[in-house]
Amino acid sequence: MKLVRDARTLKYKALCSLRKGMQAFNSFDDDGRITTVLLHLQHACEMLLKSILVQNQAKVFDKEAGRSISFDKCLGLCTAHFGLTAEEAGAMRAIDSLRDAAQHWFVVVAEDLLYLNTRALITAFDAYLQRALEDALIKHIPARVLPVSTMPPGDFEFLVDREYRLIRDLLVPGRRHRDEARARIRSLLAMESIAVEEVVISERDIDRIERAVRAGQDILEVFPRLSTVGTRTDGEGVNLVVHFSRKEGAPVRYIGGDDPADAAAVRELDLQKKFYLRAAQLADKLGLTQPKAKALRAHLGIDDDVSCRHVFEFGSTKIQCFSDNAFRRMREALDNLDIDELWRARPR
Repeated sequence: MKLVRDARTLKYKALCSLRKGMQAFNSFDDDGRITTVLLHLQHACEMLLKSILVQNQAKVFDKEAGRSISFDKCLGLCTAHFGLTAEEAGAMRAIDSLRDAAQHWFVVVAEDLLYLNTRALITAFDAYLQRALEDALIKHIPARVLPVSTMPPGDFEFLVDREYRLIRDLLVPGRRHRDEARARIRSLLAMESIAVEEVVISERDIDRIERAVRAGQDILEVFPRLSTVGTRTDGEGVNLVVHFSRKEGAPVRYIGGDDPADAAAVRELDLQKKFYLRAAQLADKLGLTQPKAKALRAHLGIDDDVSCRHVFEFGSTKIQCFSDNAFRRMREALDNLDIDELWRARPR
């Protein structure tokens, strides 16, 4: 495939970063190795995505900000319009979240989990490169230099369970390994990106999970998202191909961002994504005035339904927001009732 100039440059940068990441992975020097691997692999993904967007004449610059769009935006566009699969996007998001955790604080990633994530990323990178740009890694990087590990690749669920047990051991009173335990918790939180579109790791999340681990809660209660992730592997050695796959996992419950009673892995960011409509926005979307929308909410009991309404607290400020469930129930109700009659009959 003949590439436009910028797409060609971006693809070259992607391949360069991927080579650097592989070189760091296979390096004999452990100092800064994990961070270096994650930084280069994330950059490789972003450059590949932008190369494909540019080749397809998609807009990659934010006019208001005056700079190129974010990794998350690239991932969303490629998934929605340019053939990136959910599994490939999950592998790329996992590397991005791990890189974010390593770059802005510190993280401990078990060697076999790093290997599994790295090989899954390379599998996704190569597959998307072939489909979208009609190129292949084998033309640029010999198979003999792909990341190699002396550890056999384990099942993702087994590795996560082992990591959770290690965290529990590190938090035993008197061990004095709390910092390492929290760094490993941060790593597991980052890997939730395989299963969901966006993960932001906060210290409140880590505090809550630390308390849950100390209290003896099971991993399925603390990390329900990770139970939905599986792996498929083909080949061995340098020819190993790793795919992350989705499976049915433990039920996930929504919780408040400051809720200390539950360590489940659906946190405040997810609540903001679920409950994203302010009262005025909900009214506008329904074509109603705010007073009439409020009367309809009261009639349907929307404000008492936890799946429809959530109150966010920012210091002393409380803001109520609504979900698509609220919009859907109210829109359906408007088909069967006279809003003007409801307004006239409202309690005074």
